[in-house]
Amino acid sequence: MRTTSLFLPGKAPCDPLPSARDGGVKRVVLTSAFHAVAYGYAGTDHEFNDEDLTVLDGPGAPPYSKSKTLAERAAWDFMPAERGGMELATILPVAVMGPVMGSNISGSNRIIQRLLEAEMPGYPNLWIPIVDVRDVASAHELAMTTPEAAGQRFLLSIGPAIPINQIGSILKESLGEVAKKRPDRSIPDLVVRVASIFNKEFRALHPDLGFARKMTRDNANRILEWQPRRPREAIVAAAEILVEKGLVKV
Repeated sequence: MRTTSLFLPGKAPCDPLPSARDGGVKRVVLTSAFHAVAYGYAGTDHEFNDEDLTVLDGPGAPPYSKSKTLAERAAWDFMPAERGGMELATILPVAVMGPVMGSNISGSNRIIQRLLEAEMPGYPNLWIPIVDVRDVASAHELAMTTPEAAGQRFLLSIGPAIPINQIGSILKESLGEVAKKRPDRSIPDLVVRVASIFNKEFRALHPDLGFARKMTRDNANRILEWQPRRPREAIVAAAEILVEKGLVKV
C-alpha cells in the first residue's frame, strides 16, 4: 500500500491531495494539531475527544487554531467527491516536546528553552498538555499501516494537562544546576490581565489562564494501540538535547 504523510505549514492540505490521488497514493496521513480540536471554548469541563472541532468564532480561538481547523476541514471536504480510491487519516497532537534533530527550536520546545534561559520572569497560570515527538512519529506510522485507521482522526496526548510550573520543577529535579535560571515564582492572573493590555504575548495567554483542558485519546488507544511515553520523559529529553547541542544558554 502506497502511503504518504503530509505536513504543510502555511498551505491548505487540499492543494497536494489531487496529486497524491493521481499518483496512486492509497492513504494520506495529515499532520494537524490539537488546535483544530479544543479552542473557542471558555473554561469548559468537557473532555475533548477525536470528534471535537474548534469553534472558529468562539472565545479565545487564535488565528493559528482557525487555520489548523480550516485546513483539516478542507482535507476532509475533498475526500468524498474527489478522492478516487484514496484514504485519509489525521493526526492531532497536543504540545509536542522531546528530542530535536537539527539546530532549530520549534513548537513547544521553546517553553523548555525559555525556562532554561530565564526568559520567563515567572510562571503564568497555564496548563500544558504534552506529547513526545517520538510518539507522534510512531502514531503516523501506525496510522499509515493500520487498516482501520482510514477515515479517522487521532488526538494524541500523554495525559492530563500539567501546570507550567511543574515543567520547571521537572527541569530542576532532572538537570540540577543546568536549570538554575528557571523561575521560582508565579505570575498572578491579575498581573497577566493588566499586562495583556500593552503586551501582545500576554494578550495571547489571557483566554487560557487557569484553563486545564481535559482530553481523551480513544482512537489512538483503540485503533492504533498507541503506547506513549510519560510527560516527564518528553520534557527531560527535550532539555538534555537542547543543552547538548548548545541551543540554550545555561
